[in-house]
Amino acid sequence: MNAYTEFAEVYDEFMDNVPYDDWCRYLIRLLRKYGVEGGLLLELGCGTGSLTERLADAGYDMIGVDSSAEMLEQALAKRDESGHDILYLNQDMREFELYGTVRAIVSLCDCMSYILTMEDLTQVLRLANNYLDPKGIFIFDLNTDWKYRQVGDSTIAEDREDSSFIWDNSYDEEERINEYDLALFIRTEGDLYRKYTETHIQRAWLPEEIRKAAEDAGMELVAMYDAFTEDAPRPDSERIYVIVREHGKTAE
Repeated sequence: MNAYTEFAEVYDEFMDNVPYDDWCRYLIRLLRKYGVEGGLLLELGCGTGSLTERLADAGYDMIGVDSSAEMLEQALAKRDESGHDILYLNQDMREFELYGTVRAIVSLCDCMSYILTMEDLTQVLRLANNYLDPKGIFIFDLNTDWKYRQVGDSTIAEDREDSSFIWDNSYDEEERINEYDLALFIRTEGDLYRKYTETHIQRAWLPEEIRKAAEDAGMELVAMYDAFTEDAPRPDSERIYVIVREHGKTAE
């Protein structure tokens, strides 16, 4: 998969419709609900650090992990501006390594939807279980099969002053694999634009698959919510939040 390379340069511009402040407030509410008032947090798939910075503003000590060096360059620029003491690591979430444990792990904005196999999903959860404090929690969101079906085979385009994109989407309902080819046109100098292309592949995970992966990873599945609520997922939920808890360690 070739993703989040050139897109990193204009990612924040095209994501300016994402209500990060609202997402962060909801996430903090869940963290506090499950006993994480402060301490060291890990964000998997931190991207350009928009959420990482907000969690640092809220008083959490942050580590951000992302597989895209280009996205982390943007995150580092934000860190330089804010002055937050955030540790960023260029790692694949399927193989991430930390020096110790953390109070909680979070992963939002579709990051876990990029995990395509049951083996990899279980591996990410197994690593989370290993690096969480006793009874620590992992909160992540997922796009749903219903949402991907609504998008289906479609083309989306957007034009900005210095950049534009064309998004060609396709969804395999049987395999539950969503793939989109992203063509980016970024102004270089004058009226010249350079074209870049990326391919993004995501999977729709079913609740029973999430439960099985958590069990196989040794974790406890605590809850699944319709996004931004504390209600059970609905048949037409577009996004769900999953909360799993560390299992197996004993607090000293």
